[in-house]
Amino acid sequence: MSDILKKILATKVQEIAAAKARAPWREMLAAAKSAEPARSFTAAIQNKITTGQSAVIAEIKQASPSKGVLRGPKSSHAPHLRFNPAEIAASYEKHGAACLSVLTDRQYFMGEPEYLRQARAACQLPVLRKDFILEEYQIAEARVMGADCILLIAAAFIIGSDSDIEKLDSLDRNALSRMSRLTALAHELGMSVLVEVHNTEELSLALQLKTPLLGINNRNLRTFETRLDTTLQLLYQIPDDRIIVTESGIHTPEDVTLMRQHNVNAFLVGEAFMRADDPGIELASLFYG
Repeated sequence: MSDILKKILATKVQEIAAAKARAPWREMLAAAKSAEPARSFTAAIQNKITTGQSAVIAEIKQASPSKGVLRGPKSSHAPHLRFNPAEIAASYEKHGAACLSVLTDRQYFMGEPEYLRQARAACQLPVLRKDFILEEYQIAEARVMGADCILLIAAAFIIGSDSDIEKLDSLDRNALSRMSRLTALAHELGMSVLVEVHNTEELSLALQLKTPLLGINNRNLRTFETRLDTTLQLLYQIPDDRIIVTESGIHTPEDVTLMRQHNVNAFLVGEAFMRADDPGIELASLFYG
């Protein structure tokens, strides 16, 4: 499969430029600073883990590049199911989710900022803006739309192949500098930061950021291949003060048990829920029997 991530990032650069033309940076930052306080995303996850439960970040997404449309009239899998972010969010909250994740990328995931607003208004759960964040502008934009947490995908900040990264330390330093600035701004605006990795090189960068939330994506964003072993192979390199969130590929109670046996107690799950009649009931079935 072609490198999907590069295509998405190229599109994102164009989208950011268009957004800045509509609402300049200073205007967006001022709006972000005057927004209502963020809900504590990290605390919501930690509270679940402390009580011995799985901390589920339940995702609301209509489509993905690898799976196509997941829910709604354009879906080949579930055309009869309504894609209603508010209804889905309320069901997730009712059935034990710790937090929400809402896709806001339009072109590749059929997301919308309005979906995040609708979902957050329908519940009391903290919400992650799931998108491809590259610049400070998007963080301020996320706070304005109501996001309580942002996602930083390490792969999006690393230019070149893995072999290039091993040879050129300057690439690592540049990526770390950019990610650190974005993390600092998010924290300044009261938001949590989930930094996502899927290999050792990315993990070495992520561990230098000042955020306790570390996501391991079992789906390779360059090829979209999914392997649960990705989490299992990386987790022993992670210090105990980080909260590990395993992402993608969790479909069965056996998958959940496997992770919890390795002391991975936080999960970001979307696809398994989106195709269910009631996503919240599917969440309860998968995680709580």
